[in-house]
Amino acid sequence: MPTKLDNNILAAAIEGFEAQKKRLDAQIAEIRQLLTGGSVAPAATPEPGRRRRKMSAAGRKRIAEAQKKRWAEAKKQSGATPQAAKPAAQKPKRKLSAAGRKRIIEATKKRWALVRAAAAKTDK
Repeated sequence: MPTKLDNNILAAAIEGFEAQKKRLDAQIAEIRQLLTGGSVAPAATPEPGRRRRKMSAAGRKRIAEAQKKRWAEAKKQSGATPQAAKPAAQKPKRKLSAAGRKRIIEATKKRWALVRAAAAKTDK
């Protein structure tokens, strides 16, 4: 019984074969890299029909200079100096009193004693 081929089936077949071709091309590239002693990772290739744009060193330099200029302007406007970054009046650092420290130590010892007692009960 002959199968009738319509355009959808043919388009799907083409897509499948193109996917296989891409996979095979990647494997061939890997083997070629191994033969030449290069790295095994395949080079990133752009989508078909799209070429990767390259930027000249002068173009990168112009962009870097413009960005530095923008940052300098932003810092100048915000007045970012080390003294301006700190608040005018800082609260004094809080300190723990000797009595408070003693109460915390006693409570911790009591808590651990209860934990050890519970563990001793379960061991018996």
